[in-house]
Amino acid sequence: MGAHVTVVNTVPRRPRKKPDDRYHHGDLRAALLEAAVEVLRERGVQGASLRECARRAGVSHAAPYRHFESKDALLTAVAGQGFAWLHAAGAAAMEGVSDPRDRLDAYGVAYVRFAMEHPEHFRVMFTSELPEGMTDATDQAAADAAFELLRAQAAAVVGPGEDDEVAALAFWSLVHGLSLLILDGRVPAERVRTSAQVEALTRATFAHWRAD
Repeated sequence: MGAHVTVVNTVPRRPRKKPDDRYHHGDLRAALLEAAVEVLRERGVQGASLRECARRAGVSHAAPYRHFESKDALLTAVAGQGFAWLHAAGAAAMEGVSDPRDRLDAYGVAYVRFAMEHPEHFRVMFTSELPEGMTDATDQAAADAAFELLRAQAAAVVGPGEDDEVAALAFWSLVHGLSLLILDGRVPAERVRTSAQVEALTRATFAHWRAD
């Protein structure tokens, strides 16, 4: 038998890359927001952490602190993003609609649709598990703008001399409550499988609520 020969691999192994900040010019912030939504979907607010969001974004655990000082700051940024999207959706839904009642209804449909399409954002926007108020002024401005859009349409419906904030609260309670009932599975799934079904149910709810 021939001699045993040991083959030694002389090719050096490449060092394993550590997570690093591969995102530049604002991409890191966007990546962390996206990762946060994934974590919220799986673990909720209490189960979220900056470290886990960093891991999913593919960066070092210290990288998020370049944009967010805490988990709460990151999650309120997700909420701020949600309010900005809600405001844009409501404004788009009312575009070209002149009747005040129809404009308010259009906003309401957009509100419920937003909740169905972005449930993680929707829940963190209104959770009591985060400090009240936004960490960032831009996010707070987005939240204020979304409510102001609702208040202005409610004011146009009830007319001068009425309490427009109470009117806005009444309508907000309706669409917010309906959104939560759907998200929590209290509405039969077969009634809200599509966007068209969500709109039909929302408008039917308005019809029952609306006074003659």
